[in-house]
Amino acid sequence: MVAGRAGGTAHRAADGDNAAMFQPSQTDVRRFFCAVYAKQRQGLPLDGMELIAMRWIAEHPEYHAQLADEAAALAAVYAVEDGRTNPFLHLAMHLTIEEQCAIDQPGGIRQAVGLLAARRGGLHDAHHEAMECLGEMIWTAQRSGLPPDGAAYIDALRRRASRRP
Repeated sequence: MVAGRAGGTAHRAADGDNAAMFQPSQTDVRRFFCAVYAKQRQGLPLDGMELIAMRWIAEHPEYHAQLADEAAALAAVYAVEDGRTNPFLHLAMHLTIEEQCAIDQPGGIRQAVGLLAARRGGLHDAHHEAMECLGEMIWTAQRSGLPPDGAAYIDALRRRASRRP
């Protein structure tokens, strides 16, 4: 996810911290999603990235209570051992995949996600499968110490799109 679009960090880039624009903190991401949800509930206008975020927030009503309480959201810990899904990571992955498809980077992702969406009956299910592939790519890169392998990511998406649901 491009952090400058995710809110809360673009101002840092203007102050000379270009890295912050692409590496939002956990707090930045959580505040962004909580703010988008609050603006929508108040009937305030949303900008481009906020509209995209709100579309994914609307797809996940199970997260609305967490998004409605920013203080609790900032304090929450989502440990794997607890078996709780991190709604902010989940929503950020939706935005990441959306942005990857918009710019077709890594090359071929737009087509692969489109094919997956056609096979699975919708973009939401396709995104959830793409998240598994994205997570695997990141996990593999972290374990190996090598850069993420975009080609392997696209191959994994294409394999999923070609198998039966």
